Amino acid sequence: MPNIPFEAAPTQLTTVAAVPKLAQRWRKSTKQLATLGPASSSKEMIEKLFLAGADIFRLNFSHGSQEQKKELLITIREIEDKYSHPIAILGDLQGPKLRVGEFSNPDGEYLEQGQSFRLDLDEAKGDNTRVMLPHPEIIDASDIGDELLVDDGKVKLRVSGKGQGYLECTVEVEGKISNRKGVNTPDTVLDISPLTPKDRSDLEYMLEIGVDWIALSFVQRPEDIEEMIELIDEKLPEGSFKPAIMAKIEKPSCFIGDSLENIVKLCDGIMVARGDLGVECAPEDVPLLQKQIIDTCRDQGKPVVVATQMLESMISSPTPTRAEASDVATAIYDGADAIMLSAESAAGKYPEESVAMQQRIINRVEGDNHYRNVLSQSVPAPDNTPADAIITAAKQISDTISAKSIVCFSLRGSTVLRAAKGRPGVPILAISPFKETARQLAMSWGVYPELPNTGTYFSNIDEVEMFDYENPVVEEATDDFDFVLRNACRAALKKGLVNDPNDLLVVTAGIPFGTPGAANVIRVVPAAGPSCWDGVCRVD
Repeated sequence: MPNIPFEAAPTQLTTVAAVPKLAQRWRKSTKQLATLGPASSSKEMIEKLFLAGADIFRLNFSHGSQEQKKELLITIREIEDKYSHPIAILGDLQGPKLRVGEFSNPDGEYLEQGQSFRLDLDEAKGDNTRVMLPHPEIIDASDIGDELLVDDGKVKLRVSGKGQGYLECTVEVEGKISNRKGVNTPDTVLDISPLTPKDRSDLEYMLEIGVDWIALSFVQRPEDIEEMIELIDEKLPEGSFKPAIMAKIEKPSCFIGDSLENIVKLCDGIMVARGDLGVECAPEDVPLLQKQIIDTCRDQGKPVVVATQMLESMISSPTPTRAEASDVATAIYDGADAIMLSAESAAGKYPEESVAMQQRIINRVEGDNHYRNVLSQSVPAPDNTPADAIITAAKQISDTISAKSIVCFSLRGSTVLRAAKGRPGVPILAISPFKETARQLAMSWGVYPELPNTGTYFSNIDEVEMFDYENPVVEEATDDFDFVLRNACRAALKKGLVNDPNDLLVVTAGIPFGTPGAANVIRVVPAAGPSCWDGVCRVD
């Protein structure tokens, strides 16, 4: 699809309502996720990141206070209201941090290759022969021959013996080990919850302030997601909208048997967390695992984010390395729904430039014919459901008539996700009565969610109230399908997806309205309105 930079569209005297002063900011299918931090905590900078291309903002609960996160959320909501465009907020839980204890020497100890080194439960400070490992679950679960990685793999230990409360290890990769360095267990599934007491407190706070997505770290097996779902159901305030769950895939155990497929099935989205995944897996395996995760998510129609070190050098440099640009492009070619920035936007010198660079790469790749060919050759087969049949037909119709957009009316987003799964060649305009659904859909490939002001499918209300964001109107649903179609045309115009009365839209909806997943109607309508095939009527 063409790339249209952010700019105010000129007012035109046409037979269709003129494009609003604030038209669609850009035209891209792959979404951008930016982490907020010290370099991007001001309203001015967050707005710059939004205008540079950020669709989702990540709040990393590993750093800072809960109150700081609430202030950022309020700021994001203010920007969302200003531009009448849904912005998703992802709250990222820290997860368990497995670390060694402290050493007598504050500078730590250097371990030589081949030497023995003990990890135990003794609280005494460590030396060149031993150190405390305050995690009995690691000692209990480790077997002789298992690998332990310290400080992101800078030191590699191999378990050579074990006893009550200790592991005897042999140093395979020598290096320095110092206070509180992290420990990774690539060969072991630990019998621990992915939710620490801090995570449980942060999760409850996220539910209270209303984040749209929650990312779970340290996922080892499908049961970890089930635990998260149960906790959300238990703690969700009455009347609140349930957030979407994203699992961070960073442990080798996620690839045992059918674990990955089951994790994806239980979640609403997946993050390819290449940081820890790159520590616990061989570097040459990570690109293959990335493709496997993306393919699995696409098969199930779940959004997938590729994260970590995408433009790492832009923390201190205004331009990326060519290898980093290629890495971002590869994730897009692989079919990722979104790509993420971590320290680049949170703590780097060039947060705005990093987001803009990602967008430039997205626009370049999506303008390449090879990209479209790759996507068209890897579209998953639709499920055998009426809704999937309707969406497949809508895609075929849009191709045949060169429609400008597929418009999906959806309560909770299931119909929109089906459309995104098929990777159509035109934008997907998502219209939902719920702001929360619109925000969650901001994560999905090719979706342009509309920010609603109503609680239903826009029936029995004054048309001026349709986009009154300050005073939402809630009405009972009716079968006024013609009115719904007129508002589809109005929303497409507002997004800048149409600019001529003869532009065509393919609209899908479910009758009766208000039935989740009941896509059973297709209509082709001109931009001028459902009754205006002569192009002389206006939708305003």
